[in-house]
Amino acid sequence: MEEAASVSPAFPAEFKSRKSADVVRDEILACYELVERLGRGVVYLGSSRVPQDHPHFIRAQSLSKQIAELLDCTTWTGIGPGLMDAAAKGALPTGKPVGGFKIFRESGQWQSQGSYVHPYLPKENYIVCRFFSARKHGLVDAGVRLCESDRTAFVALPGGVGTLDEMFEILALIQLERLGSVHPVPFLVMNYDNVFDGLMEFLKSCIEYGSVREGEVDSLWKVCSTNEEALKYLRDFYNVPDKHSGPFADHAAGNE
Repeated sequence: MEEAASVSPAFPAEFKSRKSADVVRDEILACYELVERLGRGVVYLGSSRVPQDHPHFIRAQSLSKQIAELLDCTTWTGIGPGLMDAAAKGALPTGKPVGGFKIFRESGQWQSQGSYVHPYLPKENYIVCRFFSARKHGLVDAGVRLCESDRTAFVALPGGVGTLDEMFEILALIQLERLGSVHPVPFLVMNYDNVFDGLMEFLKSCIEYGSVREGEVDSLWKVCSTNEEALKYLRDFYNVPDKHSGPFADHAAGNE
């Protein structure tokens, strides 16, 4: 049989000298390996600029602790400061794995722009990515449900441009059934102090304009104003028994 001709495109010489594609591939593979090692779970997106004494930091820290305990899963973040740090710190005391994908030169670096070492997580629990595309591959892979028993979710905490970028990339994957088509994955938007109200108003205007269908966005996410609302949604989604329910629940709650 005659040997098949090569179908590789004839790239200009300057393209052949670029190594970024090889680096991206290697970073993606490293992210996948980390996910396989630590296990899939709940992925947190959020601002790297929120200080530790901010109410949103405190609420996010409490939320990640309760979700890790509720779903018995790994916690994943962008491994930066701000609300990413809140999610990591909240989950650590539970004893469940905490991992993530750090990016070079992120807003609000830990020490200096040249420091990419996490201050308390072991080095084997995170990957430092040069390229955002590799980091996003890792974040998405960490939240994929491969089987019915997997308990994963994406949780969008308040944030800026970077958070919105990650949010809408994941939402687009859900919309186009590239993510969650076999086993649906919850996407929660934590609307602390109504910070996402402006975004939701904009999306309503998109419905009026005709670029978004009525009910389309609502089918992609669950907007929660409180941690309690988010926990109830996840408990119902995964049919996790409420440890406070049962014949003695009223008495335990002080409702005689």
